[in-house]
Amino acid sequence: MPLTAKLLILSIAAQVLLTIGILLLMGRERVPRVMSGEIRWQDIAVDRSAYPLRARLLSNSFDNQFQLPVLFYVAALLILWTGSVGWVDVILAWLFVVLRYVHAAIHTTSNSLLPRFSAYTAGMVVLIVLWLWLILRLVILAPSI
Repeated sequence: MPLTAKLLILSIAAQVLLTIGILLLMGRERVPRVMSGEIRWQDIAVDRSAYPLRARLLSNSFDNQFQLPVLFYVAALLILWTGSVGWVDVILAWLFVVLRYVHAAIHTTSNSLLPRFSAYTAGMVVLIVLWLWLILRLVILAPSI
């Protein structure tokens, strides 16, 4: 397997680890409160507002890992499937994942809107470039694939 393919797979794994990490942190914030009775089951059955701010921030960040990253996974898997992983793909993939980590760090700590929005937007732009590059390479430049 070429190094570029391995590095692309590692970027996917890094994104998955971010999602799992946020899930574990969220569980650590939420489960003890429910188990101790601090928060009643009825209060969280439909709405998260009964949780303290930190738990809600983690929950929102976890939900966010199933928005743009889904498009990243599809692009990365398509690139791997075609067997044509290049350095541009790897750099864009890792840049996207790093920006997701930055976004999640801001989202789950200060939740400062402007830096969070900037990180999200930068990640979205990188993802759009990755998709445009993918389409250009696979559909326009190499239509026989």
